[in-house]
Amino acid sequence: MTSEGKYADIMQDPLFIQESDEVYRNPTEVKMSQIVLPCHANHCGELSVGQLLKWMDSTACLSAERHAGCSCVTASVDDILFEHTIGVGNVVNIIAKVNRAFTSSMEVGILVNCEDLYADRQWKVCHAFATFVARRTGAGKVQLKQVLPRTQMEQMEYSLAAERRRMRLIHAEIITDLLNSSTAQLGECQEYQDAVPAERTRVESVELVLPPHANHQVSTFGGQIMAWMENVATIAASRLCNAHPTLRSIDMFHFRGPSHIGDRLVLKAIVNNTFKQSMEVGVCAEAYKGGEPLRHINSAFMTFEVLDSDRKPCTVPRIRPEPVMYLSFNNVTALKLMDTRNNWVLTSEKNKVRLYTLEENHMLCFKVEMNVSVAAEQTFHLLSDLRRRKEWDPVYESVECEYIKQADEEDTLYRVATPSVSKWGIGQDFILLASRRMPCDARDPYLIALRSVTLPTHPPTEDYTRGEVLCAGFTIWEESSTVTKATPGVLPYISTDIAGLSSSFSSTFSACSHFLEANKDSPAALPLSALTHSMASLQVDQKHQQEGLA
Repeated sequence: MTSEGKYADIMQDPLFIQESDEVYRNPTEVKMSQIVLPCHANHCGELSVGQLLKWMDSTACLSAERHAGCSCVTASVDDILFEHTIGVGNVVNIIAKVNRAFTSSMEVGILVNCEDLYADRQWKVCHAFATFVARRTGAGKVQLKQVLPRTQMEQMEYSLAAERRRMRLIHAEIITDLLNSSTAQLGECQEYQDAVPAERTRVESVELVLPPHANHQVSTFGGQIMAWMENVATIAASRLCNAHPTLRSIDMFHFRGPSHIGDRLVLKAIVNNTFKQSMEVGVCAEAYKGGEPLRHINSAFMTFEVLDSDRKPCTVPRIRPEPVMYLSFNNVTALKLMDTRNNWVLTSEKNKVRLYTLEENHMLCFKVEMNVSVAAEQTFHLLSDLRRRKEWDPVYESVECEYIKQADEEDTLYRVATPSVSKWGIGQDFILLASRRMPCDARDPYLIALRSVTLPTHPPTEDYTRGEVLCAGFTIWEESSTVTKATPGVLPYISTDIAGLSSSFSSTFSACSHFLEANKDSPAALPLSALTHSMASLQVDQKHQQEGLA
């Protein structure tokens, strides 16, 4: 959230204020001054933004801890607009103070100025607001003392902090929907002849968290994570323009979980979109240790420019987004990670159908395992087409499964509409991306992965509630298995089976086994590409006929 210009003007005033002939200084104020050395600079001889973020985070953390009287961790950093760059030999002056404290969190205002020692000149570089959370030291609940504003400026910031906190919560909800709900946008993008494929800008890097990367609380230093994120984002931007980009703004860092020494941090970045003279890079940080699944640590969007010799923005190349590639990669990866979890609990076993359940992050996950006497490849082809599921799954008998389009040779888009589970309710529909993967060698399974996506051509309607499937599909070895992860919105269709462990669950997958065995010699064993081509042609014709009748 970028603040009003009025705040920027006020923040340039000295924070030492004369009151009643006494020098007043905010008790939470912390100042840091650093001279920019070559080791802090990038290729252009300018201070690396990653290094600046480290210094800003350190200063703000010390201010928060001065007020809280205990250890604090970074929760978020609001939008930052960098007005100027900082050269080697200049001095960076950072001032941080607590604007307002809430129950266990507090807002810290940060002002960054640059000083040229030889020209005796100072200028503002940026300002930001960071949120810190006090860490509990004992069994009691954290209750921060209130900030007592004494000056007119402090009173204004105290008042505005409450509104900024409200906006922060709204922002967090929006970003959570975009990044954590596993739905994604599959839009129609305009094609440009000279567009650069988004794949070319993709960056993935891993960092091992060592003791020098940790703060005084033995957690990964928030400023270090932000610096690593800035590094991969810069590389992604450089790959698009084949030049050295300048970071102009950052759209809110929000830390969604902690990281510690020994973690491996996986940092990913890709250019999302380009404008005439700027580009947006999406970047995220995830952590894991040993065989643990990835934990989402942070995500942000960064805007870069490319400057010419006169420091004027240049026109940047067009980008050709390739969203399906990344969606299908995440789709398949999520299914693999779910299947390899080691904390599944065997809940029921009936008629050689084993039901496992797993609860995590307020999600109910389930996995079904069974043996079938059908070749794995044939099973793969029979289960690949969602429209055939009604042949064995009674839930799908009243389900409408519409083929939308073939995204590529291995990825298909479907719309699945389910009737209401209650007499007066409305049904649900889902836009699903089905990703099919043949094994690379004998050690790999056949995979059919499903996840929800959003399509501009198929927006939600009043007749249906748009549902969401986070992770679902089939992993086919010599022992076939299915694994599904669903949001609460999907659970009404399966809750009776999970809660009561009823025989219908076993019956459904027994019916699946019979379906596979009855069709083990069917033409489904033809190459998938041939089947896909014929199915796509049929559906396109039907779609045109329906539009003509309408």
